[in-house]
Amino acid sequence: MGKSDADEAPTDARSVPVDAALVTFPPGETLCIEHGAVSVDIAPEAGGRVAQIRCDGIEWLQGYSDDSAAMIAWGCFPMVPWAGRVRRGRFDFAGSPHQLPVNLGPHAIHGLGFALPWRVEAQSSHRVDLSLQLPEDARWPFGGRAIHRIEAGARSLRMTLSLRAGAHAMPAVIGWHPWLYKPERVDFTPSLCYPRDAEDIATLPLCSPPPPPWDDCFVNHRPILVRRAGQTLRLTSGCGHWVIYDELANVTCIEPQTGPPDAFNIEPALLVPGATCSAWFQWEWL
Repeated sequence: MGKSDADEAPTDARSVPVDAALVTFPPGETLCIEHGAVSVDIAPEAGGRVAQIRCDGIEWLQGYSDDSAAMIAWGCFPMVPWAGRVRRGRFDFAGSPHQLPVNLGPHAIHGLGFALPWRVEAQSSHRVDLSLQLPEDARWPFGGRAIHRIEAGARSLRMTLSLRAGAHAMPAVIGWHPWLYKPERVDFTPSLCYPRDAEDIATLPLCSPPPPPWDDCFVNHRPILVRRAGQTLRLTSGCGHWVIYDELANVTCIEPQTGPPDAFNIEPALLVPGATCSAWFQWEWL
């Protein structure tokens, strides 16, 4: 550990491997925090992600294994400075076109943070603070600095993510991507949905939620209840957008975000120099 950015990563967007989000990405050295019934393994080197969450010994996340070794496919990782897909990696900002490196099919997905090592800024028995200095190069020309705080309670876990612009204004969408072991039941009643087009990208105008299975973004401000292995988990967030991916047999992703996928094109949010956006994600076992 110790690196706060990806000094050795490629700086030319064209040099990023096709489907880079699918490369094997082991956790590296992990940290453990705990409080009461809750214990949490954290992998700073593997995108600042939470590697595993346990309550009363029950594991809740699909962890790193031979069957889930891809960068995109395990743990609970922060999405920063964008969440979900940016269509073909292209967007306009401040009157100029930009091209992000594509890392899954033809699109740029889930930001940069989940692919880079984060620095451990502070650590106690029940809390860890991680930081990431974003690049100013072909991967992301705007810079900025992210902070990911992970804090265990007696029967809870709270994650807080913030992104502060540096000298440059930037677009920004942040969030989390947890790979939950398949629940027996999810109580989720969103109000609206972003329809997907032929490229499976979120679009406007908003519509009524379709029936599951889902790989969709919803507008939701209510708690989500997840029932599994005799436990009930309540998920809440300050985010008003949630992506639900439940098309696989063994896992479900329930992802709070400050904006929808492809927000840079359909609902851009601006951070002026020095400004900060932040979000929180709360897990509570009832």
